[in-house]
Amino acid sequence: MSTQLETSRRAFTTSQAIEMKKKGEKIAVLTAYDFTIARLLDLAGVDIILVGDSASNVFAGNETTLPMTLDEMIYHVRAVVKGVHAATGRAMIVADMPFMTYQLSPEDALKNAGRLMKETGCHAVKLEGGKVVADAVKRITDAGIPVMAHLGLTPQSIYKFGSYKVRAKDEREAEELLRDAKLLEECGAFAVVLEKIPTALAEKVTQSLGVPTIGIGAGSACDGQVLVINDMLGLNNAFRPRFVRRYANLEQIISDAVRRYVADVKSRDFPNESESY
Repeated sequence: MSTQLETSRRAFTTSQAIEMKKKGEKIAVLTAYDFTIARLLDLAGVDIILVGDSASNVFAGNETTLPMTLDEMIYHVRAVVKGVHAATGRAMIVADMPFMTYQLSPEDALKNAGRLMKETGCHAVKLEGGKVVADAVKRITDAGIPVMAHLGLTPQSIYKFGSYKVRAKDEREAEELLRDAKLLEECGAFAVVLEKIPTALAEKVTQSLGVPTIGIGAGSACDGQVLVINDMLGLNNAFRPRFVRRYANLEQIISDAVRRYVADVKSRDFPNESESY
């Protein structure tokens, strides 16, 4: 019985992710930015927790992910690591490298990836981009740090793209994305996130790689899926992208609960005698 429990709680690894792809088993990924949510995700059986620079949007209220700093990412990743350790300790924790922490040079990328790993206890880092970051990916992985790549719609390049529309719809960009995916695998990436690209292209990339693809708005053929936790829990009903499935409506639940609390305080119903010392 104890052996069974220990096996079920064994930490999720890069090799396990690749083995799941070979077996056709899907990989479940969600974002988290704090201790409480990370603990719940690990207890619920999420394979990989991505501490995304999307914290810039959903946590800090910025318009883009660009303002996120390395120190801010380290703060969030530390909290998530503690949350996973407080639960089963199984989920793999991947930390986004913020804008301009890996674009200057491979050496700069390695230094910053090393800080993320050493100062947080995370298990891997994630970089956006294709050929332009290939040398950085190789430098980081050669040093023993696992890298998750990210192609398609890359939010750190939003001002270059000019919109959040689907990427790689034309043949030239699709071929470039496929080449980039293969190059990133050759450089050592253990997985590739494919964001907001046509389903047929995502399927082609998935079939071409020996490492898993993680889709977000890229169809069901990917080896795994990732969503921003705030989106799938319905914490902001004004944001309704096509690729998000809402598994709860927490905006409504939280708003109703707070309204009831305010009403109870105003009416002197809270606290009552049983809630007082």
